[in-house]
Amino acid sequence: MKAEKIIKPANGYLMLLLTLTLFIGSIVFSIQQGNPIYLILTAISFIGFFGFILVNPNTSKVVLLFGKYVGTIKENGLYWANPFFTKKGISLRASNFDSERLKVNDKLGNPIMISTILVWRVTDTYKAAFDVDNYENFVRVQTDAAVRKLASMYPYDNFADEGHDEDITLRSSVNEVSEALEKEIEERLSIAGIEVLEARIGYLAYAQEIASAMLKRQQATAIVAARHKIVEGAVSMVEMALTELSKKNIVDLDDERKAAMVSNLMVILCGDKEATPIVNTGTLNH
Repeated sequence: MKAEKIIKPANGYLMLLLTLTLFIGSIVFSIQQGNPIYLILTAISFIGFFGFILVNPNTSKVVLLFGKYVGTIKENGLYWANPFFTKKGISLRASNFDSERLKVNDKLGNPIMISTILVWRVTDTYKAAFDVDNYENFVRVQTDAAVRKLASMYPYDNFADEGHDEDITLRSSVNEVSEALEKEIEERLSIAGIEVLEARIGYLAYAQEIASAMLKRQQATAIVAARHKIVEGAVSMVEMALTELSKKNIVDLDDERKAAMVSNLMVILCGDKEATPIVNTGTLNH
């Protein structure tokens, strides 16, 4: 398999001066001398105009001679080469690719919508020009394939209540997932001589048919976690209240009164609504 070959043809400005001189001079001599043989030089110089190659910054020209690879010009400027060379331009600039939103299944089988943003550029013009049919289309197809594979390797979210306690998820492990995606895409695009500068998830959400159910599940999980925290704090506050009352001998409560007090405090502290206290103006037994 051939590799990229960097070439630098003749200076284009010098050859432009020579070609113009030969073209104009041959016409003048043909008129002055009345000899048509000078028209042969005119034709040769005219063909020479097709040998000029203009290379803009961060672009390249792949040069072929009757189907044979000659080399690649990467340095910008005006050059002159064999007029029979075939020139094919390939950009060396960094390009952005925002993939379409794909519907795939995550590791747990949940349908999700996902897309990726890819920043890439060509580093090997020979591979990009001859090892793949269309390197830009190759980037799109292989990126979509890599995203589908990545989505099947990780769950969307971590659901410990179902026994799926995953360390890496698509939603929370942004850096880890981006690194895995970049590595997967780079392996696929190396055959086309393309370097991956950055790859990250651009869009991530549950598919429409399960989005509502998953939202309710997330809300329920948040409510349970909040209730757990409230109960934990309420028990601590009740324990502190009983300890302080007993320590300072403010009131002597038997087990029945302590149970009633604990029940009332737990209802007040854990209730959704504000409690409405009832003031007892009699004794504790009435």
